[in-house]
Amino acid sequence: MEYMKKINKILYGGDYNPEQWPEEIWPDDMKLLKNAGIDTVTLNVFSWAEIQPSEDRYDFSRLDRIMEMVRKNHLHVIMATSTAVHPAWMAEKYPDVLRTDFRGIGRRYGQRHNSCPNSTNYRRLSAALAGTLARRYRTFENIEAWHVSNEYGGECFCDSCAAAFRLWLREKYGTLKALNEAWYTAFWSHTFCDWDEITVPDLRSECDDERHSRYPVISLDYRRFQSDSLLECFKLERDAIKKEIPDAQVTTNLMGFFKGLDYQKWAREMDFISWDNYPTNSDAWADIAMPHDLMRGVKGGRSFALMEQTPGTAAWRPYNELKRPGVMRLWSWQAVAHGADTVMFFQMRKSRGGYEQFHGAVIDHTGTGNTRVYREVAKLGKELETLGDGTLGARTPSGVGILFTWDNWWAVDWMSGPSQDFEYLTEVRRFYRALRELNINMDILSPEDDFSPYRVIFAPAMFMVRTGEDEKIRSFTKNGGTFVTSFMSGIVDENDQVTLGGYPGKLRDILGIWVEESDGLLPGMRNSFSYHGREYPAEIICDLIHAEHARRLDDSGYGSDFYQGMPAVTKNSFGNGKAYYVGTASSDEFYRTLCRDICSEAGITPVLDVPEGVEACSRVNDKGTWYFILNHSSEEQTIEIPRAAWDALKNEEKKPGSYVLEPKDVLILKTV
Repeated sequence: MEYMKKINKILYGGDYNPEQWPEEIWPDDMKLLKNAGIDTVTLNVFSWAEIQPSEDRYDFSRLDRIMEMVRKNHLHVIMATSTAVHPAWMAEKYPDVLRTDFRGIGRRYGQRHNSCPNSTNYRRLSAALAGTLARRYRTFENIEAWHVSNEYGGECFCDSCAAAFRLWLREKYGTLKALNEAWYTAFWSHTFCDWDEITVPDLRSECDDERHSRYPVISLDYRRFQSDSLLECFKLERDAIKKEIPDAQVTTNLMGFFKGLDYQKWAREMDFISWDNYPTNSDAWADIAMPHDLMRGVKGGRSFALMEQTPGTAAWRPYNELKRPGVMRLWSWQAVAHGADTVMFFQMRKSRGGYEQFHGAVIDHTGTGNTRVYREVAKLGKELETLGDGTLGARTPSGVGILFTWDNWWAVDWMSGPSQDFEYLTEVRRFYRALRELNINMDILSPEDDFSPYRVIFAPAMFMVRTGEDEKIRSFTKNGGTFVTSFMSGIVDENDQVTLGGYPGKLRDILGIWVEESDGLLPGMRNSFSYHGREYPAEIICDLIHAEHARRLDDSGYGSDFYQGMPAVTKNSFGNGKAYYVGTASSDEFYRTLCRDICSEAGITPVLDVPEGVEACSRVNDKGTWYFILNHSSEEQTIEIPRAAWDALKNEEKKPGSYVLEPKDVLILKTV
């Protein structure tokens, strides 16, 4: 494990909230957790009101007793700072800690994410609490990491945020002249003559609703600003902890593809990545894998901590299905397969009251180990003990990268473009799903990452090309790399202004095409194109492409409408490399076929050849190469093992040959 040097196995456990329970049941909990193989608890996530009942008084008596008990029971601790929910007294004494929502309505005390990130009082008091906790518990050697707040998110539109936004803009642009130019304020007479004229973009000003802004660049900058504001809150608490414990490992639990925060920027400030995984039973297995790869990717490919998942069911969706038998184990091993060095749950004991009283837990309301979920948790605990430190710190070998940025996501989100059905994450997912179903390892990259380890880079719907990004892509492709992008790419710069000279802007020479127009198809409408003699649908948007230097890959272009015959898919030779462009949205089968062709040409091969519905991926460390084979289907699957390997869960050798994998079963093999 790269971030917790003392650990000799995958940490196993999760959120424990003993403050919700009488102390006489704590010893029973310790026995049940130990019998399930639990070795780690996250403590103090939501205890601010208890440990600080007033501004000038702390009360750590119960937390002290909890900490002594878990230490005596040889449990590791992830210590939380408890600052995710401010106490009622704080809202009463300092109303500036309360948020103002998108409608301009000031919130009262309640709910969970309700603290203004630019409240000086919230920042002061949260940092003070984090520092006090670190000072009090710095001698506890079983504290492996520090967990700041919980699932940061949400936006505020109060006067404090408006003032802070203007300061943020001053720092970014320097002068009003530069801001007016960047924001193109000559449009609709929006020119600002004084900084104080700038207002927050909410329902009272620029926005019709939370998806449609009449001045997208202002909303784009405000989203950047809010992400930075919450990041400053995290850094204040982190720094307060490190002042007391300089070598403390500090994190906060992220949420995969969460639109509100730029996790690539956040990752630079975190010692390690941790995140909460809550897929639904109806999610495709490749879609469940995708955020794991993102969380690994934001930290340059380093392993991460799976901080939360439910052992049984969630409680906050409209419909909350149980995880079917074997699925918790399957999804836990899937997380490990994609880079997790911990397997953690929310929660250890099911709450008796409150919003999450029916959320799954290791210990159910029965208070015993006589439940299906507990038995499954205990079984996984034994397997993790068997695996030991085998996979800790292992990296994912890959020659394929997928470019993803929050700036691009936000820009597409706010744009007034050819179709409201054009969604950035959907377009990224099309390519990711195809590659994952082909069992090709890949990394999700930021444009700031090093491109040299990769042979193929996909950048679906790269609507925003920021300064320098085209040069990096140009160099990568000239030097022999393969670059792949799709419709609505190269359109705007980092200020959301269109790059003039013809679409796809700064990518035009690399791709060897000119996109003259883009047709936003009405719901239910579709065009078509053929590839390798097979017809595929063309949906959502159809780019009208002129192949300047590129050659068409479709057989005869679009099948209908006035642009019938114009190319839909192109390939360009650029320097020593290749550049592909897909001018429309199509079917899963098309993307699998195209990605297979592209990867084969680049010498990229699957991890293993396995049947449909079975996932194969790998990790590598100094102990060897670890192959994870996961049967996501509901049927037995026969897999072929090409050479001798060690079965890491059964502690036995597997010889080359055919093996049957039961539904929802997992096989972990090691080769040296």
